[in-house]
Amino acid sequence: MAINAVDEPDAELDDLTRLAAFFKSLGDPHRLVIVKHLFCGEHRVTDLVAHLGLAQSTVSSHVATLRDAGLLASHAHGRAMYYTLAHPKQIRRLILLADTLVGDGGQYAGQCGEPDVEHCDEPDDDQIRGTENAARAEC
Repeated sequence: MAINAVDEPDAELDDLTRLAAFFKSLGDPHRLVIVKHLFCGEHRVTDLVAHLGLAQSTVSSHVATLRDAGLLASHAHGRAMYYTLAHPKQIRRLILLADTLVGDGGQYAGQCGEPDVEHCDEPDDDQIRGTENAARAEC
């Protein structure tokens, strides 16, 4: 999403509201721990409860927030629901950038490791650079 002058302020506000909700979903340390665990592979809410030591309802709420923001994908296996990162490469890049901006030098992103799941529909680095260059040209 490029931010530039828009004739329809309501449309721009809607876009920014969605973007704010996305960033807000990452604004809780427990949700970041969930993301970190999902870099290791798929988890059920029960698995995440064991990792975090929080109530099942609390973990379910955090997972729902991340899912609603588009960060998680899920699939059912029997009665269990398994969660994975929807876009692990992009999420790792975002965390690395945030780490750099807050002065941690990418330490948290380094702890995440490489995602264990390859999503064939995700853009590669060259495609992302092209998008970044196009966004800069629009400004």
